[in-house]
Amino acid sequence: MHDDATRPAPRGDEQPGRRLWIDASAGVAGDMLLGALVDAGASLETIQAGVDAVIPGAVRLTQTEVERAGMRATKVDVTSLVPDPPHRHWTEIRRLLSQARLPGAATRRATAVFARIAEAEARAHGVDVEQVHFHEVGAWDSIADVVGVCVALEALGVHTITAGPVALGSGTVRAAHGEMPVPVPAVLELARGWQVRAGGQGELATPTGMALVVALAEACEPLPDLVPAAVGVGAGTRDVPERPNVVRVVVGTQTSPTERVVLLEANVDDLDPRLWPGVLAGLMSDGALDAWLTPIVMKKGRPAHTLAVLAAPDRADHLMARVFALVPTLGVRRSTLDRAALERTWRTVEVDGVPVRVKIGTRAGAIASVTPEFDDVARAARDLGEPERSVLARTIASADAAGYRVGRALE
Repeated sequence: MHDDATRPAPRGDEQPGRRLWIDASAGVAGDMLLGALVDAGASLETIQAGVDAVIPGAVRLTQTEVERAGMRATKVDVTSLVPDPPHRHWTEIRRLLSQARLPGAATRRATAVFARIAEAEARAHGVDVEQVHFHEVGAWDSIADVVGVCVALEALGVHTITAGPVALGSGTVRAAHGEMPVPVPAVLELARGWQVRAGGQGELATPTGMALVVALAEACEPLPDLVPAAVGVGAGTRDVPERPNVVRVVVGTQTSPTERVVLLEANVDDLDPRLWPGVLAGLMSDGALDAWLTPIVMKKGRPAHTLAVLAAPDRADHLMARVFALVPTLGVRRSTLDRAALERTWRTVEVDGVPVRVKIGTRAGAIASVTPEFDDVARAARDLGEPERSVLARTIASADAAGYRVGRALE
């Protein structure tokens, strides 16, 4: 569903925070999503400071309360403060973001969004992505929308994002390149792998809005099980009588510690067994959450193995392609599961001055598991000239001495 080169995955040292779900069933645009996040509680002053860090003195953000088909919503307007504002290349936007001092993950997220727009526009118009010069990615209001949304997510403490299907619209629209069919080419490129529908007349999803959804959201899903903490409604410019022109967001915490994963399975009976370790290692290096083998007996008594690969939803297509490339199978089964996982982080202890990492799993802030990283244990054993089992035991003792023991709070 996503290209990992452009989608910002959470860092391993981040602790899970609030979850956000986007309702784009009436369409989505950058200013609409920004308005929804402001309506949910993000400070416009904080957002303005973030935008100013990227394009100082260029725009002013204002918010007003409006109605769209009888529904109350927040409208955020972006006003230019300079005459004839420039339309920038993607390479310049990337440079401005890298130099700006934005909070938390805002720089990573904003860069990922702009990269997705640039790639879609480049493909739609047949030009090199590094040379693309077009109105949507370079416009000052799009910069304000994207940066503003990413700063707002930090202000709300959002760690995980999902979204529902997106309404794209139908008909035609007047754009910089002339009259174009709706959905416009860039929006269709961005929508690859996402669930979409027409949803009504006119342009309901803009390239900026679509890019924000597909670059930031981890999965397309109905409203997940949440305890809502805030709800936000953001308004578009038009007021259509038969349909509220709004984007809604729900911010909250999960009611159960589960995450959606994809299980890929293939039965293989004709692979040289000496190749299996490399297959499993290759799948893990390609982003699998886990990979394993189960011995089975197939028809006519043939011994075989079931290769199982656990994947995040956005990596499932890539890993399925890797399975077909790595093993001689004619089919791969695919199913969706809910996985309960401990929150994980790393700490480092020392064994006779040699650092060894320890993976710590926590639940509700309390340590539930402490596991030395075995590659580090093996390296330390070589450095110290000791058996691996001895270094493993000493690492566990060092972790315990440092206070990393089951039942204690992780500090």
